[in-house]
Amino acid sequence: MALIAVAADKGSPGVTTAAVALAAVWPRRVLLAETDPAGGDLVYRSAAAHGGPLNPNTGMLSIAATARRGLVPDQLWDHVQPLSGGLEVLVGLGIAEQAAGLAGLWPTLGHAFASLADSPNAPADVIADCGRISGDTPAMELFPHASLVLLVSRTEPEALARVRDRAAALAGKLHGGPRGAASLGNPVIGVVLVADTGNAAKLASQVNDMLVHAQTGARVVGTLADDPAGAEQLAGRRRGRLDKSLLIRSARKVTADVYQQYGADRARQAPQGHGAGR
Repeated sequence: MALIAVAADKGSPGVTTAAVALAAVWPRRVLLAETDPAGGDLVYRSAAAHGGPLNPNTGMLSIAATARRGLVPDQLWDHVQPLSGGLEVLVGLGIAEQAAGLAGLWPTLGHAFASLADSPNAPADVIADCGRISGDTPAMELFPHASLVLLVSRTEPEALARVRDRAAALAGKLHGGPRGAASLGNPVIGVVLVADTGNAAKLASQVNDMLVHAQTGARVVGTLADDPAGAEQLAGRRRGRLDKSLLIRSARKVTADVYQQYGADRARQAPQGHGAGR
């Protein structure tokens, strides 16, 4: 499926948790890239495969120098670190000021991320945690290279209004204007709702109707369980069977639906990655 960009409009709907959960159960090898210009979180919340901390200098920070000389997709692996569960991660920037080192390189990164799926040596999809986006965030320069842009939203009325407006703005920027009910632009703009499992299906249907009626060019692609305990397990701060958590169970459903609808035609014979529930 190539590049999937995960982002939110504002607030803290759980973009990093959503991106990690989706990557952990992705159906083929995947690289999780922390591309939030404001800085990454995983270096503070996750352990490396060797049991120690992740190296904050290996990841987006180290790739900046490489990308200025041109970037072949397979070079991404030189800057990747495995988490304790096996998930392969491109660690994000430490602080927002370091984003200046990536100025002008975001399209180069986007092309490399999108092309990694077709690598003859180590093909993989890329899930990019883009954090909170606005009209001037440089991470949006990744979006034209993506197969799918996922906006994460909670279900409070104000959050739904913001995701509707952000989806419409993205459609205007990426697709050139609003789209009719039968016409979706490329990249596809999807919405993932973080919701209580008891009424998730009903909410998803209602929000999808709202997005279609507003001609946003976006569709609800699934719901992730509002599961604080599962999120703590995913971050390694709580013990328990992560694969049995509501968060991971709902993430499996979202990834299966997304991959079937938008990614099956790009499937390659590639080694499976490692993550929760594999």
